[in-house]
Amino acid sequence: MSASLLFGIFIFILIADYLLNSVLDFLNAKHFNDDLPKELQDVYQPEEYLKSQAYKKERSKFGTFHAGFSLLIILAFLFLKGFAFVNNIALSFTENQILSGLIFFGIILFASGIINIPFSYYSTFVIEEKYDFNKMSKKTFFFDLVKSTLVSAVLGGGILAFIIWIYQLTGSNFWLYAWGFLTLFSVFMNMFYSRLIVPIFNKQTPLEEGSLRNKIEVYAKKVGFALDNIFIIDGSKRSTKANAYFSGFGKEKRITLYDTLINDLEEEEIVAVLAHEVGHYKKKHIIYNIFAVIISTGFMFWIFSLLVESSILAEALSVAEPNFHIALVAFGILYAPISEITGIFMNLLSRKFEYQADNYAKETYNAEDLISSLKKLSSKSLSNLTPHKAYVFFHYSHPTLLQRIKNMKNQ
Repeated sequence: MSASLLFGIFIFILIADYLLNSVLDFLNAKHFNDDLPKELQDVYQPEEYLKSQAYKKERSKFGTFHAGFSLLIILAFLFLKGFAFVNNIALSFTENQILSGLIFFGIILFASGIINIPFSYYSTFVIEEKYDFNKMSKKTFFFDLVKSTLVSAVLGGGILAFIIWIYQLTGSNFWLYAWGFLTLFSVFMNMFYSRLIVPIFNKQTPLEEGSLRNKIEVYAKKVGFALDNIFIIDGSKRSTKANAYFSGFGKEKRITLYDTLINDLEEEEIVAVLAHEVGHYKKKHIIYNIFAVIISTGFMFWIFSLLVESSILAEALSVAEPNFHIALVAFGILYAPISEITGIFMNLLSRKFEYQADNYAKETYNAEDLISSLKKLSSKSLSNLTPHKAYVFFHYSHPTLLQRIKNMKNQ
């Protein structure tokens, strides 16, 4: 295969991915004005449904523009030999593979971040503000930007440096060691993410004694779920949207409830949401998800190890001498279709797990409170209740609200 043919494949993959997602967005947008099915007609008041339709349309148009702009930037960068230009800058500082790789990706990610700041700002302070979601101050926005950049630099840069170092030591077998390292890192982060990373951005406080905690503890005891760590996170300082999640293993396992969730739902509804999260733990979904990610990561590293020393990859990006970071960029583009396929399977698995967690909540608590909580949360976030089936298939990690309600009522 020639370098010019491979370059053409890069362009084809990028444009095909954009067109696929554009078609899916178009199909989805055609359903924004659909009448609500009878099971969902109590989710919105008429004026609220009109507001949700306007919100979906505005977000869809913004997303389409952002995706199109991003495509033009990456195509321009490819045709103007941008990766070769940045590679030369990195090598002008040092020929050390680890340091040059860090400089290369540092420049790329810094430039990408600068380009995306206006889009993120507009999304937060224009669209989200317009529909009463945004609670973030401009100070918090920019502090978040700085902190997330630093965290990404430390973690991402550290991982990249370690993997290049392994590659230098072990050659083509580096993928096995890199795979093992990332597996351990993923398990570690799953256990300690809430303890180490979340406090950088949010305040977490234990749920205080009272009626809600008592109800949660009664339920946890009923299902044999040892739960000492129940935390409230101050999500309201950024958005009115609510959430809850489960994280960790063993003594590190914890339930985290957004303060907006506490404000929006009745206590019985909150326990029902928690029962759903406990269902994920009891059904070992976290373990299965980690295992699936480990397998897909191992497969990705193995494929990359076959191509990392290919001179054709470097030549396709107008780089004369192959190196690890240029091979990683080229491989990232080539792997995108495979990543799309694995993403579909991960979403299928995730939707199956959501049904199982819903069923667990129904069996151990009740379906009515979980259904009412899901309806309230959908209403508060102006969710799309009539998505296109193809869009759901490709993008949804959760079943639609209608599918979840039908599942719980038919069990």
